Amino acid sequence: FYWAQINLFKAVVSTQSTGAIRGPAGITISNTGIFILCLCGLFLFVYTFRGSLTSESGPIYGSKFDRSYRISEVLSAAIYLSEKAGHKVKAIREQDDLDEQSKGETKEGVNDPITNGDLESHRILVKGFKKGFPALHIVSEEHEEESTEGIIPPSMKHPDVLKLAGDDPKFPAEDITVWIDPLDATKEYTEKLTEYVTVMACVAVNGVPVAGVIRKPFDDKTYWGWVGHGTSGNMEGVTPGKDEGGPLRVIVSRSHAGSVKETAQAAFDGREVTVTPAGGAGYKAIEVVENKQDVYVHTTIIKKWDICAGDAILRTLGGKQTDLRGNDINYSHNLDPKNEHGLIATMHDHETYREKLQGVSNS
Repeated sequence: FYWAQINLFKAVVSTQSTGAIRGPAGITISNTGIFILCLCGLFLFVYTFRGSLTSESGPIYGSKFDRSYRISEVLSAAIYLSEKAGHKVKAIREQDDLDEQSKGETKEGVNDPITNGDLESHRILVKGFKKGFPALHIVSEEHEEESTEGIIPPSMKHPDVLKLAGDDPKFPAEDITVWIDPLDATKEYTEKLTEYVTVMACVAVNGVPVAGVIRKPFDDKTYWGWVGHGTSGNMEGVTPGKDEGGPLRVIVSRSHAGSVKETAQAAFDGREVTVTPAGGAGYKAIEVVENKQDVYVHTTIIKKWDICAGDAILRTLGGKQTDLRGNDINYSHNLDPKNEHGLIATMHDHETYREKLQGVSNS
């Protein structure tokens, strides 16, 4: 593009006509040539700094020169892209167009599949974020790189998010990481256990999750939270609650429900414990948020794209998620994406449950 402009400049300066302006070194530029140069300069300006242009609805789309973003804009895009990706995930499942392959086995010896649903969702999310926020750090479960040429930029002005915006400063792009799980519960997706399937996106600033989106494509529900600001309407009125003293409800991964049940029963000294095996970290986080479960426990390695969105939503609502040692999980892009010390997520009595269940990680 830039070489084309240089060649055009050479052609223009050689043009001579009545009313031409003579410049230094005897170069003569015609009035027509001046007009063409100005037009090219305007085009170059728009092409280079297009990310700074705005419309009534906010930025048109990003530029590599944009180095700071508002959380309201990134969250709005996350909602838009998660819903768009969710529609694609659902359509592929309904059309039986999975093209299932295997990435190997998990630590528990369970097949770890990948499908067209995972890849198409990944493309929608990653390309959309890169188009809207080129300077952001984006970490996705899948690793396919493609051009964003021709991609429509995501909406950056979700009306419900804007209502909660309030103080919404810009953060340097280098401080922001977006974690993406294009299709959580892929194994269940292949088995048509679609209630467990979610699409997730999470925004972390300096390693701390500040906004998260969990989309349930087969239930047509989107859950999102923005720490210090609020949540989607389907979580209005949710409060941390308290332990009512009845059976302790524990939700765990389908792959190791038995060992958790045995340890939980021993840890709570004879208290009745109900253990529910389920697929998908996003699904399990929402079960805790909606008070259908008291505790979500995971005892082995789990990736941060699986748990960041749930962490952000829990924080927004007054809940808590840590590893089994009680440490907050750091979601900075330059750290290992694996969380190696288990997981516990609750809406109440977090430390009490954690201390009793910490031994699960060694079972």
